[in-house]
Amino acid sequence: MSLKPLGLVKTMVEAAGMGISYAYDDLVFLEHNSFLLQFTDNDHEIAVHVNSEADEATVWGDIERLQEAALKQAMHCTREGHYTLAPDGEDSIRIEFTD
Repeated sequence: MSLKPLGLVKTMVEAAGMGISYAYDDLVFLEHNSFLLQFTDNDHEIAVHVNSEADEATVWGDIERLQEAALKQAMHCTREGHYTLAPDGEDSIRIEFTD
């Protein structure tokens, strides 16, 4: 398994005026929780999943800023679909991805 370019993603997220709250495995959770990022097999591409509860009109401005910042880091963002967070026991959550 190769290392993911978390440093590049952190740089592009911060350049877009956002912050990372948590990174786990191939997922990067942002502070605002309107969308999350997922590493792909391509080190220069990151998938964007929008929270199903987020306001689409608001989130698109953030995603556009992120895409512009990604280009400066030789990265590309692709829109993958939506996700929902659901409780899964007392101390954990389940992430459900949809198209």
